[in-house]
Amino acid sequence: MQVQRSEREIISNILKGSLGNLIEWFDWYVYASFAVYFAPSFFPSHDKTAELLSTAGVFAIGFLMRPLGSLILGKYADQHGRRAALTLSVLIMASGSLVIAITPSYAHIGIIAPIILVLARLFQGLSLGGEYGTSATYLSEMASRNHRGFYASFQYVTLISGQLIALGVQIILQMTLSTEQLIQWGWRIPFIIGALGAIIVLFLRLSMAESDQFASQKAKSKGSLKELMRYPKAVLTVVGLTLGGTIAFYTYTTYLQKFMINSVGLPTQSVTRINFLALLIFMILQPIAGAISDKIGRRPLLFWFGGLGTIFTIPIFVALQHATTSWEAFWLMLAGLVIVTGYTSINAIVKAEMFPTEIRALGVGLPYGLTVAIFGGTVEYLALYLRKINHENLFFIYVTVVIFISLLVYWRMTDTKTTSKLDK
Repeated sequence: MQVQRSEREIISNILKGSLGNLIEWFDWYVYASFAVYFAPSFFPSHDKTAELLSTAGVFAIGFLMRPLGSLILGKYADQHGRRAALTLSVLIMASGSLVIAITPSYAHIGIIAPIILVLARLFQGLSLGGEYGTSATYLSEMASRNHRGFYASFQYVTLISGQLIALGVQIILQMTLSTEQLIQWGWRIPFIIGALGAIIVLFLRLSMAESDQFASQKAKSKGSLKELMRYPKAVLTVVGLTLGGTIAFYTYTTYLQKFMINSVGLPTQSVTRINFLALLIFMILQPIAGAISDKIGRRPLLFWFGGLGTIFTIPIFVALQHATTSWEAFWLMLAGLVIVTGYTSINAIVKAEMFPTEIRALGVGLPYGLTVAIFGGTVEYLALYLRKINHENLFFIYVTVVIFISLLVYWRMTDTKTTSKLDK
């Protein structure tokens, strides 16, 4: 049974947990946001697309560690507590950011530079893999029963906030430093900011209350893979639920910035501003959609994403290819993000509602981490590769197909709001 907390206590703990999530995702997105500037420092090349392919490849490598992070930190969260796991994850992420910030360039230490970059990204991927499942679990367990969709949506509010702050830092640096300065040393600044911010969040997370559901549960097989395998349908549902959502999310929030620069031909600074404004609106939509799910259920929002994503992904990208102004690109990007909101706003609570307390963090995180590693982490690399071989339109078809597959999963699954294991 969940102990009744005041709304003030709930909000306080959710804010503490969410701020950590924000820092983790800031650190993660700084890499994507500043890749166009630091690529020459680690992967010198005369081919701009080749440079981006190299940095995108390292971005994907970070994703490959996420299932391992989900496994290790998910088990840790189910066995030793959500607070302990969340504190550890932000510490690991901060370490990775600091290492990237101080690593000399290829020109100074040769091949060792990209090797260090890869290792740092591996640790960041490990951290983020553990963060997702544990954070989704903590926010869902801490939320009051009738507002779970609303409170759990703050996982993506803070996730997007992390990206917005990364973009905000990028805009400020673009305004104050020359492109040459950004390439030479300016790109290191946001990694330092992330590492320092994580230290502050570390102390905040130490003061978070533990989830009452974790504190009161008495299961002996906490956080075990054997116990998780007792819920094969839930595990497979998480995979199918995540498949289209993660590809669409990373397509619109990470790859689209490079698409607008390389394929549409918009100036880098204009693209940064487009991304910032569109993501700001996207962030505001998350709690609104989460609150709606508390009223009408989770499935209608998933159908919104799956149905509209299947129909409009190709038209949006084809229109973007022919966009001639920044405003055209902005409205098209925003249209895609409004569609994706049907997934992002509620995916955390939907997954948390599928598993019992003793394996919730592992159950939410591991199948999600595996799916994101295989599909989400390869979005940029696949898109850039298809562009390089002059088959960019195949990427739009690919995104559409996987969203449709997820739509079939949404059609088959029950509405977790009415069958929630958070109530048991």
